[in-house]
Amino acid sequence: MLDSFLIPAGTVITAKGDSAPLELGALGSRVLLLTLRITQIVEQEALDLSVWGSADGAAWGDKPLIAYPQKFYAGEHPLLLDLTARPEVRFLRAHWEVNRWGRGSETPMFELELAVREVPKDVLERVRG
Repeated sequence: MLDSFLIPAGTVITAKGDSAPLELGALGSRVLLLTLRITQIVEQEALDLSVWGSADGAAWGDKPLIAYPQKFYAGEHPLLLDLTARPEVRFLRAHWEVNRWGRGSETPMFELELAVREVPKDVLERVRG
């Protein structure tokens, strides 16, 4: 059962970047719950966060698997990632871009985490059934 982080808790982001690749291993279910938790933020900034897939951990393609709507505030944001139609995906990686405007420092600052948890098959069957 996968229960891990693409972006570890307490990570501070101030510029565009990517997480380390996360190997999915042998999943019992191909549906994942992604939970973005933004714990600290300054005003007048935006975060764009997407999740990319790879078969080999090196080539990431030209489109993300899924992207969060742009975020401006602290909070918890769950999102389901269904990989059942993408059996070739063996690795995930987060990509983020940040923007800041207005007064004060021009450097954006987000403290966040991105948790990845496998949704068990029995839960999916109860929901679908």
